[in-house]
Amino acid sequence: MMHTGKNAVVGDVAIDLHPFIRKYNDGRIERILRSSFVPPSEDPNGVARGVATKDVVIDERNGVSARLFLPSGAATDAHRRLPIVVYFHGGAFCTESAFCRTYHRYTTSLASRAGALVVSVEYRLAPEHPVPAAHDDAWAALQWAASLPDPWLANYACPDRMFIAGDSAGGHIAYRTAVRAGRESDGGGIDIEGLIIIQPYFWGPHMLPSEMAWDDDSDSTVMKLDKLAKFWPFVTSGQAGNDDPLIDPSFDEVASLNCQRALVAVAEKDFLRARGRRLAALMRDCVWAGAGGHNVTLVESEGEDHGFHLYSPLRATSRNLMESVVQFINQSAASPRPRPWPASVVPELHGEYPTSSRARNVLLSVPTRPYHAVFLNGLDMKARPRRCPSPMAITNAFTPSQDKKVSKKSFGLFLAGAKPNNLNASKGPLSASVKCLWKFIPT
Repeated sequence: MMHTGKNAVVGDVAIDLHPFIRKYNDGRIERILRSSFVPPSEDPNGVARGVATKDVVIDERNGVSARLFLPSGAATDAHRRLPIVVYFHGGAFCTESAFCRTYHRYTTSLASRAGALVVSVEYRLAPEHPVPAAHDDAWAALQWAASLPDPWLANYACPDRMFIAGDSAGGHIAYRTAVRAGRESDGGGIDIEGLIIIQPYFWGPHMLPSEMAWDDDSDSTVMKLDKLAKFWPFVTSGQAGNDDPLIDPSFDEVASLNCQRALVAVAEKDFLRARGRRLAALMRDCVWAGAGGHNVTLVESEGEDHGFHLYSPLRATSRNLMESVVQFINQSAASPRPRPWPASVVPELHGEYPTSSRARNVLLSVPTRPYHAVFLNGLDMKARPRRCPSPMAITNAFTPSQDKKVSKKSFGLFLAGAKPNNLNASKGPLSASVKCLWKFIPT
């Protein structure tokens, strides 16, 4: 839920970055976008979806911590270790939390649906802790997760299946963490299988052609042009401007990413859409993207704005976006070969993206199963080759529900007792609301 300060005097505002944060002339900070704290629960039988959660300290000196999300099914398959997803929440670098209701429910959903052990990171926020504090905290969190220091990670996780993910500012942080893993001398030991960035925040000193043509209707978009230009100077406490290479990735930097594949998700009505599409285009021409750039996927949600999947999680577009992320995490060589789109539906790149004949190999992502497991207790564990050894003897601390029926009690992912209109909405051809715009076939 969004809360806004109704007693603020406009004349007292030094900088207004609504709907995220305001800073007043007297130094007060008002965080507008926020949601209530949710406590963890290590008993999967006492919470919906059978996902146990607990909080851990990563760096006591800097106050870096995380919430772990462990699906109950982890204890029932002695031959399966879980992928690790290190997740960074959004909130313009200055608000929201890994422990708030918005992100607790989203990462619970992700852990349940993907069958992954999620490490949701609580990093320091600006302006009290200017960027790059968040980048440093993210790097510490990745190193911590890769070392498997917690029993849940040691007993259930597969260190060779490491994913870095985030949305909005968290998408930016996830990207910067992958870049650092490719450059740091002590980052070579962390093998990152996948990078997932959803509606990431990037900017630059000059507007792109599509941004200049954008109709910035103040009532229809979350991210406003007049606010976007102020964010980076604000969260860096004036130490960097919009010409900072940290928010305007170069091809050389993208090429240095330490990951095997990447997924970039954008929303049609999000002003940051062009930056996400540009980043995906840079990625596809990198060596690590593989022949034809087939290791890079761009997903676009039609008719949606920034953060829609967090605040309208039961909407078909949100479910389809989650399905794309889940399929990306659980991708295997046995996955069906996607089919190409006709060239007529490919957007013209103009000078905004690198030109390449591969830009015509566009695929439609089609979910292979109905989107419903996230609403049920228990996981859809598909067999796939594993690179990790079997876990050590695991206690029966987690007992998944044996009831396969969909009951009112089984629902409540985000709204207690609220059943989606159609659990099988994504069966068959994918709704036009989500299109996998760039996923390249090896030549």
